[in-house]
This record gives sequence, C-alpha cells and structure tokens, in this order.
Amino acid sequence: MEDKDRVGVCQRTERKEEQVKVRNLKTGEIGYTFGCTEEGGTIQVKLENGQLDSWVYADCEELPE
Repeated sequence: MEDKDRVGVCQRTERKEEQVKVRNLKTGEIGYTFGCTEEGGTIQVKLENGQLDSWVYADCEELPE
C-alpha cells in the first residue's frame, strides 16, 4: 500500500469508524481494518474467520466492497 492510500485507509478507519476491506499481498488473507499504528507501520485487521491480526502497510492493498 502506498503512503497516500495508507493515509486514506487510516483516516476512514480511525475518524469515520469504517471497516475497510484489505488483502495481505503476501498471504492472500482478507480482513477488515479496525485500527492503525503509525509508530509500528501496521494496520490492525479482523480476518474473515474472526481472528485479529496486524499487517505491515506495504503488504496490504485495499479491496472494493
């Protein structure tokens, strides 16, 4: 995920409380955002199976709903 995309996803997640659909490019897993960590460079996601995970921004892409 490029920096401009990351900013948009994190703003929608944090400010508008949206759950943005994202895919992990390394694993192919799909999840929905629920937080962002600027210091660690990660997005917190809830996977389709209900588990929680944290992905590095560079490994993610936003998916259309």
